[in-house]
Amino acid sequence: MTDTPDGPALYVHWPYCARICPYCDFNVVRARGREGEMAGLVAALLDDLEAQAALVGPRRLVSIFFGGGTPSLMAPEAVAAVVDRARALFPASNDLEVTLEANPTDAEAQRFAGLAAAGVTRLSLGVQSLDDAALKFLGRNHSGAEARRAVALAARHFDRLSIDLIYARPGQTVSDWTGELVWALESGFEHISPYQLTIESGTAFGRAVARGVWTPPDDDLAADLYEATQSVLGQAGFEAYEVSNHARGVSARSVHNLHVWRGGDYLGIGPGAHGRLTLDGVRTATVAHRAVADYVAGVGAGMPWAEQSALSPVEAAEEKVLLGLRTVEGVPLAVLAELQMSPDGGRLADLIADDFLTLSDGRVAATARGRPVLDGVLKALLT
Repeated sequence: MTDTPDGPALYVHWPYCARICPYCDFNVVRARGREGEMAGLVAALLDDLEAQAALVGPRRLVSIFFGGGTPSLMAPEAVAAVVDRARALFPASNDLEVTLEANPTDAEAQRFAGLAAAGVTRLSLGVQSLDDAALKFLGRNHSGAEARRAVALAARHFDRLSIDLIYARPGQTVSDWTGELVWALESGFEHISPYQLTIESGTAFGRAVARGVWTPPDDDLAADLYEATQSVLGQAGFEAYEVSNHARGVSARSVHNLHVWRGGDYLGIGPGAHGRLTLDGVRTATVAHRAVADYVAGVGAGMPWAEQSALSPVEAAEEKVLLGLRTVEGVPLAVLAELQMSPDGGRLADLIADDFLTLSDGRVAATARGRPVLDGVLKALLT
């Protein structure tokens, strides 16, 4: 474990989706009718990567992550172009982790062989549910049967597989949810990311809930579903190494996500992509232009970022706390000391005394009691 990784990771945002899920608040657009602009976006991604590489220098590349949107809609040749360019610009190990998020439709599953040949080593499947009614409610464009076929096909091409599942859906029971988790375990996934359905304002679900069209599960049922998640996965040998991420052993953890949670630098390329770079010794937050056309034009003009801000030492430390306390590793006590916090008194001491946080070997981490209410713990700690 290292708290100051020696090189950057690379995040690539592909904004296109076949349809927009009603719970999604990411920077996404419908792919239909935009095929003509995709080649221009790929060229811009490569140019942006070149420019940012020149800013940070030839440091070791930690990982590559294709997110979105739906990166499995990318042509394998485009994925290969980004991977190859990144390897040419940064020294990297032969076993570099290259993750790509994929939807399990039959059409996208046919690209798995090409994506593996393009350099993808870890596939993250957005299955979300196996129940066809639930999938329809979630706005997904695949069926449970398609998901099962995609999983079987992915296992032929990728040694490392992760699955995303959504729980706390209306009408879902603990028994239903347990069955989905057991299926994921029996399917051989080494990494499972169970996310509680959250209602974000500005999304279709946010508007529907505000109108009273449907109501999310109450807090008691949501808590029961959370506890079932911990129990089923824990008994199967999975560690919740982050609040919403469970891995079967250390080697199954996401290298890219851990790098980000530990406060490492990462280049964000693509429309709306966020990045964190150390420039002239200062931790710097970057946000690319959100609209595809604006991003492409910005890259061409040498100005891909809509926002660029230097973080103060306090802001950088607070960000490390916000991210690090999500993990089982926690954060070094020295980071909290930068925020004038001590286990001998004040907010930190109170949260430790109340068993929401624990201090061990110079690190502060959330306890089993603190993790389910981590947002409240962080608010109490940092407000």
